[in-house]
Amino acid sequence: MEPPPITGIAEVTLEARDLRLLEDFYAGVLGLEVIAREGDRVWLAAGPEGRIGLWLPGEKEYGDRGGRHVHFALRVGAGGIEALAARLDAMRLAFRGPVRHPGGDRSIYLEDPEGNVVELWDIARPGEDTADDGVAGAAPEPATA
Repeated sequence: MEPPPITGIAEVTLEARDLRLLEDFYAGVLGLEVIAREGDRVWLAAGPEGRIGLWLPGEKEYGDRGGRHVHFALRVGAGGIEALAARLDAMRLAFRGPVRHPGGDRSIYLEDPEGNVVELWDIARPGEDTADDGVAGAAPEPATA
């Protein structure tokens, strides 16, 4: 049996009690581009082909709605973990990491204003030497806000 032709995540939708507050977090803190505002929702670009929808509660046109998510991950480009850690630290936001995972991947974890855990994930690339970059294998204590 051939594997399905899935190439990544196209869209994640989050339910927002305060649409403006979540937009400020994803656009202002994480730097995602707002690509559309449509009344009860905001769309943000998450890489070249993915997007995050922020939706106010309520049924939508296809019978769906935003959901309460526990955790999701956004892929970070090469070298981006250090820049994001510095950005979050400068903004005095609480986060955990960078955390090194088996195989060399590294992540930062933080919560958005609705309590969703957002993972910022730097996937190890073949041939990349990250063995001595000063990133601990275990998560440090969360930064204080």
